[in-house]
Amino acid sequence: MSTGERIAEVKMRIARACARVGRDPSGVRLVAVSKYIDAARAREWVEAGLTDLGENRLQVAREKLEALGSGVTWHFIGHLQTNKVKAVIQHFAWLHSLDRPSLVDALARRFAEGPLEGPPLKVLAQVNVAGEEQKSGVAPEEVGDFLDYIQTKNRFSRWIMAGFMTMAPVVNDPEEVRGVFRELRQLRDRFVHHPVWRNRDKLELSMGMSRDFEVAVEEGATIVRLGRILLDNERTGPEAESNGERGVG
Repeated sequence: MSTGERIAEVKMRIARACARVGRDPSGVRLVAVSKYIDAARAREWVEAGLTDLGENRLQVAREKLEALGSGVTWHFIGHLQTNKVKAVIQHFAWLHSLDRPSLVDALARRFAEGPLEGPPLKVLAQVNVAGEEQKSGVAPEEVGDFLDYIQTKNRFSRWIMAGFMTMAPVVNDPEEVRGVFRELRQLRDRFVHHPVWRNRDKLELSMGMSRDFEVAVEEGATIVRLGRILLDNERTGPEAESNGERGVG
């Protein structure tokens, strides 16, 4: 199956999932997780229409950032170390993994240093809905306090809180994790009026990967992070099967 055929099939499955629940497919953003591939292959994806690319390690992403540059909307979707904040926000338009107060502090310090070029950084609060020890994110019962803390630090126009992200456990049947996606949607609805949001009418839900994206879309995902399914049988090693802290596709 060609790259174009894989992409078309995935978009068709997203559209069908939307149709089942009466959603408009244009409301779902496909982020192609490019951590598995090199710059040349990533360029093929971009030329085939996948212009949102997701990376979870800065050192792996550098070659692609330099080769593809401004023609791509870059999403940082992995655990972010505080000492990498400056480099990440210089290159990425989205941060999906604001998962702890110390990272909030690091973002605030960097933005306090002065303005940066380009559009504001869109940031998602990561929630560990399933409570898995190997994954980052705040617990569902801590979301309110976490948003309050972010609000005390986020005083910069270049940093926009835009919604939530979660990762579901690895399961054989995607229906087993429907409740995870539903709970994140319910958290968004519960906290939709919190003052931390710049645009509460368009709060994002980044949830759903190759194994379970259709269920996530049915439960309200506005962003799905897909990697393995776009590669079909061209997997690049054991990490391509992983769905742990570093497995985001």
